[in-house]
Amino acid sequence: MSRTARLFTLLDALRAHRRPVAAEQLAQDLGVSVRTIYRDMQTLAGLGAPIAGEAGVGYVLTPGFFLPPLMFDADELEALVLGARWVRGQGDEALAQAADRALAKIATASPKDMREAMANTGLWTHSTTGSAGSMRAGLLKMLREAIRHEHKLALAYTDEQGRTSERTVWPIGLAFFERTRMVIAWCELRADFRHFRTDRIAQCECGGERYPQRRAALVKAWRREQEISEE
Repeated sequence: MSRTARLFTLLDALRAHRRPVAAEQLAQDLGVSVRTIYRDMQTLAGLGAPIAGEAGVGYVLTPGFFLPPLMFDADELEALVLGARWVRGQGDEALAQAADRALAKIATASPKDMREAMANTGLWTHSTTGSAGSMRAGLLKMLREAIRHEHKLALAYTDEQGRTSERTVWPIGLAFFERTRMVIAWCELRADFRHFRTDRIAQCECGGERYPQRRAALVKAWRREQEISEE
């Protein structure tokens, strides 16, 4: 691998981490020595890459850093296209359109227009909109926006036994299973985390009120309760 290619690979490795990553880990990922990582970090910093950290502490890219257009290899391109095609089948029209726009931006921003290669990618997904098709239009979009803005939701919900209830919940996540979408939320009624199937939500309203805790803290608490390791 040339030094230029290695520097780009190092930037990609940094971009994959949200928190400072040790030089030893980067050296292992790239198959080089720790001394080489130190030299490459100095080179990147000299070229203007906003890298925070130092030897013995770890390195991280400053938020907002935009890498120049790069070519994607075949596996990366197929992963992007397959992901976008999967999103199209999830019953969320706004998210499907966003996936298409994202692919178009990636294709046209690359040094070589990749729209033809993307269109001919031979990987497909099975649409699972059967359970989503009966949902009120815009429900998934409303749920996503409430999660993003940390807003409370008022739900009219029917459980597995057919019992109905009204809940005020603090949504923290939306899980997509093969035939089911599940809202992960703190339920004020039960004073605990609960999981709500979207096809059992009869009504959903958002009044714009923020819930009192930060979503990140709630996610950590839910992970501990479910014994799910941090990503």
